[in-house]
Amino acid sequence: MGGSADPPEGTPEGGPGGGEDEYRSVVFDESFVRAARLQEFSAQERITDHAPAVRSLPPLRKGLSRQALILVLLMALAFGTAIYMGVRHPYQAPDGSGPPAEPLRMTVIPLSPRGEVPGAADTDLLYARSPAAQFRIGAEGVPLPAARRTAHFSDSQVTGALSIAKDYIVRSALYPEVLTGDQTRPVRVLLDPEQLDQFDRSFSHPAPDGRHAPTGWLVRFDPSQAELADRRIRVQGTLQAAESDAGTLEVTADHTFVYALRPAREDAGGDKADASLFTVRRELQFRFDREDLRLHQAQLVVSYVQAGPLSCAEDSVNRLHPLLSGQTAKEGGPAGTDPYATGGATALCGSLAPGSQPKV
Repeated sequence: MGGSADPPEGTPEGGPGGGEDEYRSVVFDESFVRAARLQEFSAQERITDHAPAVRSLPPLRKGLSRQALILVLLMALAFGTAIYMGVRHPYQAPDGSGPPAEPLRMTVIPLSPRGEVPGAADTDLLYARSPAAQFRIGAEGVPLPAARRTAHFSDSQVTGALSIAKDYIVRSALYPEVLTGDQTRPVRVLLDPEQLDQFDRSFSHPAPDGRHAPTGWLVRFDPSQAELADRRIRVQGTLQAAESDAGTLEVTADHTFVYALRPAREDAGGDKADASLFTVRRELQFRFDREDLRLHQAQLVVSYVQAGPLSCAEDSVNRLHPLLSGQTAKEGGPAGTDPYATGGATALCGSLAPGSQPKV
């Protein structure tokens, strides 16, 4: 029933309060009309063609708007750029990585004493009365020089090359686990991957060919004969960096290491034998390209080692066999050299100057 002001039959349809009033706020815009699937024929069309009241419209074409297409292109460009930057290092030389790593060329020269090796129970006394009296202890004896940029390498890159070279020197000549021959990994992880085959072959099949001597890569003693009497190894030397070409840095290292040794416990028979000094002079040449600097690795290309007191007749290729306190060099010279053999190296031996021994 209508309200008090409405006619008994209710508000007339189409009037101010009629049923259409609730649709007056609805507005059909042009896009809504175009999207309709049905369209009513006009009165003229229905009379002329006797067509039904409505007809179906073909579906609208659906496609990407211009904004969506631009967004897709930008995303594809960003993705491609990310892949490109991931496979190409920003500091890589324009012509790619540097030349292949050269194999290490090594020379190990034992130095033979002329008489008995001097020794003493007090290692401090031995050092104080030797040329190593003013040497620094351990890694402090391998200081980094001031780094200066080169034509194609920054200060930080030169410092990085010097730091890697120092790491190699410290690990290969000062780590106790390396000196005893127990481990090689601390040294191996610093090498360029292209030199790893040569490194591994040197330890699996040592040979006096100037390429595969473990003592050319690192310092290690025969643990059945000698052990450290003092872990405070004396060191002195220099590091120098220079640019060899637009893509390569070279670092030259020249260090002298002095070890206090005594017979291994099984050789000493339980008694504390006197200690003696053993000297190793190492001249190393490292090479670095930008990839080596990024990965903290080095190419060791030259190793020139002099060590003593040793016997020239002993094999110094695989391990060093130091002459200890009171011992003398065995008779005989280095192994013979065959001039007809190819790929070998000349066996060398030197004489240890008396002035290099402690005065005790």
